[in-house]
Amino acid sequence: MSLQLNRSVFGDPANAGNVLSQIEAEELLNTWVLNDRLKLHMKQVAHLMKSWAKEKEQLDDTGQWRWEMAGLLHDADWDQWPDQHCKKIIEELEARKVDPEIIHAIASHGPAHFGVAPQTQMDKMLYAFDELSGFLHAYSLMRPNGYEGMDVKGIKKRLKDKAFAAGVSRDDLNDAANRSGISLEDLIEFAVDHQRRFNN
Repeated sequence: MSLQLNRSVFGDPANAGNVLSQIEAEELLNTWVLNDRLKLHMKQVAHLMKSWAKEKEQLDDTGQWRWEMAGLLHDADWDQWPDQHCKKIIEELEARKVDPEIIHAIASHGPAHFGVAPQTQMDKMLYAFDELSGFLHAYSLMRPNGYEGMDVKGIKKRLKDKAFAAGVSRDDLNDAANRSGISLEDLIEFAVDHQRRFNN
């Protein structure tokens, strides 16, 4: 099953700046995503995206919501239409006249799968946090204290164990770190700190 999108342009430039409201985005999430574990993953990624936009990009509330929305909806079609991932959510957001930058971030969150290279910092961070967030969540579930006391050294040791959280591509994670220009250690540290806060 190929998920290649076979295009590199998404949305209409005339829609730059357009976003869904938080209510509209939540409604779309809850209608399309019935799996609670997947929904949690998407909310965790959204939280990391918003936190990064605020702390590292110094974006205002409007800018933070753009990043958060990309994270919140990046896997929206995976639950019910896995064979149309990411095609269906992209078409839905295009029909709703959403900002092309947000749509491109979603289209490029798995370049090896969708054939779209991350270009903007939003693209690159969504790609990085998608893989990393899922791995950290899996690791937290096997630890007695969850995220408390979780450190970079322990996470990197787990990453070397290919049998653990095998669904998380180590190649994608390293590729995402390289593309973002941020060390894997720094990404892990940020993600652990903020994902811990999300779960508390």
